[in-house]
Amino acid sequence: MSEDENLEQSKAGSLMSHLVELRDRVVRMVLAVLVLFLGMFYWANDIYVFLAEPLTRHLPDDANMIAIDVASPFLTPFKLVLMLAVFLAMPVILYQCWSFVAPGLYANEKRIAGPLLVSSILLFYAGVAFAYYVVFPLVFGFFTSVGPEIVNISTDIGRYLDFVLALFFGFGLAFEVPIATIILVAIGITTPQKLSEKRPFVIVGAFILGMLLTPPDVISQVLLALPVWLLFEAGLIASRIIFKDRELEADEAEDLDDEMAAAPVPDHQPLTDAEMEAELDQAEADESRLDKQ
Repeated sequence: MSEDENLEQSKAGSLMSHLVELRDRVVRMVLAVLVLFLGMFYWANDIYVFLAEPLTRHLPDDANMIAIDVASPFLTPFKLVLMLAVFLAMPVILYQCWSFVAPGLYANEKRIAGPLLVSSILLFYAGVAFAYYVVFPLVFGFFTSVGPEIVNISTDIGRYLDFVLALFFGFGLAFEVPIATIILVAIGITTPQKLSEKRPFVIVGAFILGMLLTPPDVISQVLLALPVWLLFEAGLIASRIIFKDRELEADEAEDLDDEMAAAPVPDHQPLTDAEMEAELDQAEADESRLDKQ
């Protein structure tokens, strides 16, 4: 068997082993979600009641939520429990992803990626908790108090679930801003100094992000934009601490460039014809002397 054939077989075997490992890890992810789903499905209605509590707290005494579609009383709690199972299984899912890609990382990349992975999970959970305990009471309290008195508030359970899931996703994603900031600095795309100079653009971008990731109401957009800005500042501080040595080296290099730019450039006058002939005569004399030796 030739060397090329051996190389092709080794590549095929390596690819197959990676595919088998990927299949095993995907199966573990699915099993984790399935176990959590089956464990919580019995309490699906109770979980939905807990999720709807920020809205029902502000509804009039004679108002209730409604189900427009025939299958909504079953499908909506089913969808909620499935999404909750994925949400709770996120540590397992991310760990399996991390275990699959970790062998191909360098030691310094592993040192940074591990804490970032844990921090991203905790920040996503913090974003969801912020939405439920801070944003929901304010948003639903405002919505239920500004409508005309002749309007009976009866929210569909399916549309309410879609609304809160959009807010959960928006706030969970927005709370990942510190991780994104640290990653940008870690891979060398930017520096903390450059990011601090672009703070006005970040603030504007935070409000644009709030407009895109939240439902079309001003309250939830502002409540998303302000934490994004504060989290950007937190990520900026963390990146300065983590990559302090790199920032010092960048400052030293910048100071050196400034010194070289400010240093006076010596004047070099071109040689006259007489000076050029004298240099040539001296070179010929030195060469003839070396030949005699």
